[in-house]
Amino acid sequence: MQMGQRYLAAYGAARSRHDFTQRQLMSCLVLRAYLKTTYRGLVDVLAASASLRRCLGLGEKLPHYTTLQKFSARSQVLAIAQKLVAAIGKAAEPKQAQSRSAVMDSTGLSTSSASQYFSSRKGTQLRSWVKISVMVWCGSLLPLALVVDQGPSNDRVQVPDLLGQAQALVQPARLYADAGYDAEWIHQQCRQQWGVESVIKPSGQRADGTRNGRWRAKMSPTHLKDRDYGRRWSVESFFSGLKRTMGGALNARKSATQLTEAAFKVLAYAFRR
Repeated sequence: MQMGQRYLAAYGAARSRHDFTQRQLMSCLVLRAYLKTTYRGLVDVLAASASLRRCLGLGEKLPHYTTLQKFSARSQVLAIAQKLVAAIGKAAEPKQAQSRSAVMDSTGLSTSSASQYFSSRKGTQLRSWVKISVMVWCGSLLPLALVVDQGPSNDRVQVPDLLGQAQALVQPARLYADAGYDAEWIHQQCRQQWGVESVIKPSGQRADGTRNGRWRAKMSPTHLKDRDYGRRWSVESFFSGLKRTMGGALNARKSATQLTEAAFKVLAYAFRR
């Protein structure tokens, strides 16, 4: 609620009923993601906990579950969640230059509550999911940029937005990425526009063993080892903790609210860390 003061006005409209502030509703949605519950379930939790209501500044009157659902569906809520993630990443920026390394990658959250085991036994394949692309600090494993989109899609599709968010905030010394981000234009944007050394594993090469591009040609196994490419696995630890803590499936059924719920899962996990 304190962080939201910078990005959220007290009320959405001057003539609204002013029963609950936008910061209170936003905090309720983060709490819902953390508890892995439904809108109705969150209202039940608030009704049972007087101390939690006091922390949120709520009295005996609680928001209806449809109020939370409608607030979650607002288009600007997702953008505000991304700004809050960026604010956390900015605050977690390492002080020492040798520790200022970041890594970007993506993962998927299921839009169905059915387990992978059940789906495999049924013979169905997962054809769509919500794709989370993040950039995290290697040391603290706190995110500094977030993009959510409908999957499947190529990892490079989300890169311009992801780099744009991070470039406006910080300047790591080095950025790691896996072969899914292998592209000369990503190297160029990182090194020439952002001033960050990009270390990206190449996905292919010519028959003679060479690679096109000024920066791609340098990404040999020896070069990757010298640049501590093994630190790229930090983002896998982030995704593992995210799914173990927040769950790997979404409760929302509409596309827009699925994206918002996915962003709140990342935000809630960042607050928890």
